[in-house]
Amino acid sequence: MREWIQGILWIVECFFILYMLGYASFLFLSVTVGSSDLYAAKRRNLLKNELANDYYLPVSVIVPAHNEGITIEATIRSLLALDYKLYEIIVVDDGSTDQTAQAVREAFHMWPVNRPIQRRIPCRPEVAVFETRAYKVPITLVQKENGGKADALNMGINVSNYPYFLCIDADSVLQYDSLEKIVRPVLEDSRVVAVGGTVRPCNGATIQNGRVVRYRMPKGLLASMQVLEYDRSFLASRILFDKFNGNIIISGAFGLFRKSVVIAAGGYDPDTMGEDMELVVKLHVFCRENGHPYRIRYVTDAVCWTQVPETLVDLCKQRRRWHIGLFQSMTKHRNILANPKYGAVSFISYFYFLIYELFSPYIEVLGLLATLLAFLVDLINLPFMILFFAIYVVYTAVLSLTAFLARVHTIDLRLTVGDVLKAVGLCVVEVSCLRFVMAWVRMTALIGYRKKKHTWGQIQRHTINVE
Repeated sequence: MREWIQGILWIVECFFILYMLGYASFLFLSVTVGSSDLYAAKRRNLLKNELANDYYLPVSVIVPAHNEGITIEATIRSLLALDYKLYEIIVVDDGSTDQTAQAVREAFHMWPVNRPIQRRIPCRPEVAVFETRAYKVPITLVQKENGGKADALNMGINVSNYPYFLCIDADSVLQYDSLEKIVRPVLEDSRVVAVGGTVRPCNGATIQNGRVVRYRMPKGLLASMQVLEYDRSFLASRILFDKFNGNIIISGAFGLFRKSVVIAAGGYDPDTMGEDMELVVKLHVFCRENGHPYRIRYVTDAVCWTQVPETLVDLCKQRRRWHIGLFQSMTKHRNILANPKYGAVSFISYFYFLIYELFSPYIEVLGLLATLLAFLVDLINLPFMILFFAIYVVYTAVLSLTAFLARVHTIDLRLTVGDVLKAVGLCVVEVSCLRFVMAWVRMTALIGYRKKKHTWGQIQRHTINVE
């Protein structure tokens, strides 16, 4: 019996070690490629080797909102500060129970209008429509019955007037040049149907007229660790996957899409909690199944600043929702796996998200439990395992710190010595502690998820520091 248990634990331990080595190797490759791209982009900016012209792609900026009365005004004012000429702002209030709609109407002096809405994509009916043309671009507010974020985005698409739409969360602000930069891939290549931008936590940042005038690491340790996590995530896989048209997720906080293709593909799926990822995967499927030449791009220097949760309870809510959305998207489009029709999207992107995102919490938690069990029955070389985990933590922490400092340096932010020391210490804590706490949250996310799959998952908001 002991030999049987020893054999099982040995197999589990070997798989766990190979899994961690595979992730560390991928992280090294992606951070190296990402850092190189960031510095190349900075050199181009210094040499002004950019697409410079007076062409403006007409864009409808859609802001879905549900109980965002605290942040919605700052978000809209950041959009009005964009260095761009041809766009409109559409706020969709999805059945809020707070003062979201009232805050928008009063802050921007909006009036009710009778405006017919052509439903090219199904969505819940509107309650009222308000408009104002007193600012540099038109602002429209649509109040509708509650149907979830995906349903609100579909309403925004139906209301929009322009051939491209940009979605941004109601707790986020755009940098002044973000819209100009995120449309460049479309101007450069007519095949581009979607573009994702970079999302960075704004906790600790002060933004004035769309420009970051002061930047500090957030006061809270949890928010600070998320800064490191975000930079590693966006610098790593997204830049690397962009090299072979392999991105299968664009953050719901900041993404540009060609409206005609999204409508043809069916729009956002209101039955999916991860509507952002599901739409991008759906676009891959739609374009390949219909022989439509396409590109899905990622732009490193188009930046959206968003609030991240500052309490563990709110962070767990967010990550639970993300993991459910990942599960729904990947199971709905499971025909992509090992399908030669999808090329690298199938054999690299889908496989990576399957192993290192969807299955990762189960592998990591069970791997740790197997290691503990092996220790308790004296079936493990303890000094070797401690050394292995220590090397893994330090290695991953160094890569996280590299991604963070590369991002800070290449967008000309300045950190204090205290912030740098804080980042150095917390990158170890994030990799060795927070990662495994989130692994447990994600592992249990699917328990009873069907009961709340249409809810927004409200998180406590704070006023965005916009001057």
